[in-house]
Amino acid sequence: MADYDYDLFVIGAGSGGVRAARLTALGGKKVAIAEEHRVGGTCVIRGCVPKKFMVMASDFAHQFHTAEGYGWTVEASFDWPKFIETKDVEIARLSGIYAANLGKAGVELIHGRAVLTDAHTVVIAGKGEDGGDLTVTAERILIATGGRPWMPEELPGIEHAITSEEAFHLPELPKRILIAGGGYIAVEFAGIFAGLGVETTLIYRGPNILRGFDDDVRAHLAGEIEKRGIKVVLGCQHKEIRKTDSGLVNVLENGMELETDVVMFATGRVPHVKSLGLETAGVALNDKGAIQVDTLSKTTADNIWAIGDVTDRMNLTPVAIREAVAFHETVYKDNPQHFDYEAVATAVFSQPPVGTVGLSESEARRTCSGAVDIYSTKFRPMKYAFTGSDERVLMKLVVDASNDRVVGVHIVGPEAPEMIQLAAIAVKAGLTKAQWDATCAVHPTMAEELVTLKVKQNQETSAG
Repeated sequence: MADYDYDLFVIGAGSGGVRAARLTALGGKKVAIAEEHRVGGTCVIRGCVPKKFMVMASDFAHQFHTAEGYGWTVEASFDWPKFIETKDVEIARLSGIYAANLGKAGVELIHGRAVLTDAHTVVIAGKGEDGGDLTVTAERILIATGGRPWMPEELPGIEHAITSEEAFHLPELPKRILIAGGGYIAVEFAGIFAGLGVETTLIYRGPNILRGFDDDVRAHLAGEIEKRGIKVVLGCQHKEIRKTDSGLVNVLENGMELETDVVMFATGRVPHVKSLGLETAGVALNDKGAIQVDTLSKTTADNIWAIGDVTDRMNLTPVAIREAVAFHETVYKDNPQHFDYEAVATAVFSQPPVGTVGLSESEARRTCSGAVDIYSTKFRPMKYAFTGSDERVLMKLVVDASNDRVVGVHIVGPEAPEMIQLAAIAVKAGLTKAQWDATCAVHPTMAEELVTLKVKQNQETSAG
């Protein structure tokens, strides 16, 4: 250690980097962490947390409408600047907690952009005592710089578009917005803006939204979000964006021209590796432009590791945290560990939301050794049936018939993210359909359908 300034230097203070730094410092090692923006990373500052605040804010309009069916008279208005101010205050508070926890653990926090100059040396511009660059050395280095939005830079007029990061700070709520993309971020922001009264169009080049999800989930959600007033245009993408006196004209490849006030691209994220000095440190990238790591998160440099979205393995905040724990156990506790990426639950905070864990039907038919049984139902949840709404919940179980194991659970509907967390325990534990059936239902709930499905293949039922 005498040859280095730190035992561990972490680049990136998001959820994964912070967890690894804290655990290592609490274990008695000398640790520093550098962050070029704000502590908290994508999830806390410009992702999951502020986005969910926006989802909850926008969902009030739907709840107010539903309340009328229950006898309530609601007169409401929405103040975008007030909401943004309150949201920003809360995000600052959370970022402060992350920074304070680093300090309590004994981690030195450096606000600045860290660049590798060799396998053990990091330079942070403008952070030296005389205002020059700060150069430090570390025995080991962990890269946890996350990802950044991708945009088609060659598209004419792309300079007029924004990404999800700018959407969190719009000075005013637009009257019209077009969102390009079909993944998590695109469908979530479509629901947010539509719920806040914005005329919302979602365009996606593929045949349906949420590529990679179960086909029934994709089809069901596409229909449900259109019920919320979102115009969905599939199999299409931009040809050009033209700025006019009255707005932005979206020229699409199918010949359509749509004028909106804001154009937002949510067409994917890429690992944040640009200008980090990886090549000088001997850190290689894979064919997708992510940092290449082995099963223990080690890069091609012997003393450098990488975790989280910058490795493009499974880009979820809880996964980055688990990768951080595995890194600490492997490197500092002589207990080699790697995260198990099988049966990781995830949620899409669309409106209605999606919760899913395990295999889709097509994945199961491709990977299971024998037959696959499907138990599926669509029904009106009790809350909406009372008001005459035609909104439907989708619940689907995918079962490996050779051993009766439930290998996939897919839910679209209110509280799906909350339900899927508990369903994930059963899927991860390898419980059988018979064991699900032996579990007594909680009535009246939506979740009871998960333990009362008896007939294979799709069936239409009603709650109650």
